[in-house]
Amino acid sequence: MRGRGSFKARYESTDCDSSSKKSNVRKKIAEYLFEISPNYSYTAEIAYHVRTTPSNVIGAIRGMDDRYKEDESLLNLDIVQEKSCGNNVRLYGITDFGKDLIKP
Repeated sequence: MRGRGSFKARYESTDCDSSSKKSNVRKKIAEYLFEISPNYSYTAEIAYHVRTTPSNVIGAIRGMDDRYKEDESLLNLDIVQEKSCGNNVRLYGITDFGKDLIKP
């Protein structure tokens, strides 16, 4: 299991503007999924609730080329889990590890 402090340090980073905005998207997604837990949500619904685009949600959750590094994705960090529901529908929910990071 990965170190618990590493995700918080990454998503609270303020090294540069774009990095901090991406970290903020990751944080908002994790917080939203925590709020709706134990339910799962799909990309467009997550985007609506965190006020970003579906492509930013996909990037934050799975990684996307150069914009969102795969090794910093919520799936790779074990913060979010994916459920496939046929017809290429993917639902996302927060993991127990993710809940531990979000809890006050």
